[in-house]
Amino acid sequence: MTKLINRIIIVTGGNGLLGKEIISKLVSEGAFCINFDINHETNDDLSSMKCDITDTKSVDSCIDLILKKYDRIDGLVNNAYPRTKDWGAKFEDIPYGSWQKNMDYQLNSYFYISQQVSKKMMLQESGSIINMASVYGIVGPDFTVYNGTEMTMPAAYAAIKGGVINFTRYLASYLGKYNIRVNTISPGGIFDNQNQIFVDNYNKKVPMQRMGLPDDISPSVVFLLSEDAKYITGQNLAIDGGWTAI
Repeated sequence: MTKLINRIIIVTGGNGLLGKEIISKLVSEGAFCINFDINHETNDDLSSMKCDITDTKSVDSCIDLILKKYDRIDGLVNNAYPRTKDWGAKFEDIPYGSWQKNMDYQLNSYFYISQQVSKKMMLQESGSIINMASVYGIVGPDFTVYNGTEMTMPAAYAAIKGGVINFTRYLASYLGKYNIRVNTISPGGIFDNQNQIFVDNYNKKVPMQRMGLPDDISPSVVFLLSEDAKYITGQNLAIDGGWTAI
C-alpha cells in the first residue's frame, strides 16, 4: 500500500493508544512518521523525537531538526493529550487553575504547533493537518454511562474538543488558498480496559453496541492525509459507532 509514499508526517502523542496505531497504519502506507512524544529520547533517524508540545521551545527545536533534514512537512496529526494530574475531577471540584492549565496544555498547544508547521506548508503550497477531537466536542456528555462508577467526563474536555473542531474550520478557511487541508476526526469512546460497568453502559447506548478500537480510527487518518481526500477540508468526521446519530 502506497497512499502516503515518502510523505513526511508528524504525529504528536505517538506513544499513546491511538498514536501507536495511527503511526503503524501510516507507515504501512509508505509514510515516514515522526513521533513527537514527551516519553522518549530523539532517535538518530528522527522517527521518534522527545517533544513536549506544551513547550514552544521544544516544538520549535523539533520542527527545526525535521526541516534541516527533510526540508518539508507533508502532514501533521495533532493527537497528543496532555493534561493535569487532577484530570477527571467532578465539575464542582475542579480548581480554576487546573481548568486554565488544561486549556493551555491542549487547545493552545494545538494552536502553536499548527501555526509553526503551517508556515512551512504555506511555502510548499501543500499539506494536510488533522486535529483529533471527540464526539464530546459535538454533543454534550451522557453522564448516565458513568452510573455505578467513580468515572466522569472532565468539563475541560468538552470545551477543548469543541474548540478544536471550530479551530479546524478557521484553519481550513485561512489556509485553503495555500492548498493546505485541515480536518478533524472525532472518535467516540475507545476501549482501553475501562471499568466494566462503564463499558456495559456505553455498549447499551451506542447503536453498534461496542466501544471503538484504535484500528477503527487509523484508516480515516490515512484517507484524510492522502490524495483521496484532496478536495476535503474543514470537515469533522465522527467515528463513533453511531453515538452522535441518536
